[in-house]
Amino acid sequence: MTILPPSVLRALERFHAARPWDHNAHYHPWIMRQLPRRYGRALDVGCGSGDLARLLAGRSTSSVLGVDSDPGIVQRARELTSPALPVEFSDIDAMTGLPDGPDGLYDVITCVAVVHHLPYADALTLFRRRLAPGGTLVVVGLARAESPVDHLLGCAAIPANVLMAWVKNRGRPVERPVAMSARTRAAEMGFGEVVREARRVLPGCRVRRRLFWRYTLVWRQPARS
Repeated sequence: MTILPPSVLRALERFHAARPWDHNAHYHPWIMRQLPRRYGRALDVGCGSGDLARLLAGRSTSSVLGVDSDPGIVQRARELTSPALPVEFSDIDAMTGLPDGPDGLYDVITCVAVVHHLPYADALTLFRRRLAPGGTLVVVGLARAESPVDHLLGCAAIPANVLMAWVKNRGRPVERPVAMSARTRAAEMGFGEVVREARRVLPGCRVRRRLFWRYTLVWRQPARS
């Protein structure tokens, strides 16, 4: 565990409260690089205020569905989205409320900082079932720090976090981004368990530790032969 003097922790808290930046949105460009240049239907699970869903819509030849269990943040997503974009938002529980039938498969599924809110293995199983042949799943998740590598990355993230907050906000105090108003929850699973369960449910998936207290998972559904 990273231990800093209480005075330093308080100073960091004040600094980041005045200069917040969205760690999840930081990974949106990386997510887009994992996806085909063009794809059909896309699903963003835990869409929040819709930032990633709007990015997905820019490459979709069909439509994007953003789902979140928080009706308030879904309403904000609708307000922030141009009617010209092929995006629909729905305040449903992804584990039980996704549409069935012909509309139940997606060429792209994304899930950012949400899967630790869900029963992990069941959520990955759901994503696997809903991904069309040849489709791509990209997850950005949170795991509990437990190994020396986890704690080393956590230490490295502290100064990097300060630098990013200063650069992204040009050193000035700013309002908290709408995307950061969504509910949060601490991760309970460690990275080792995350990897074991992911490889069991999604054979061949690629899971990597990342900076800023995140990990990434990429998996592609085998195409029909």
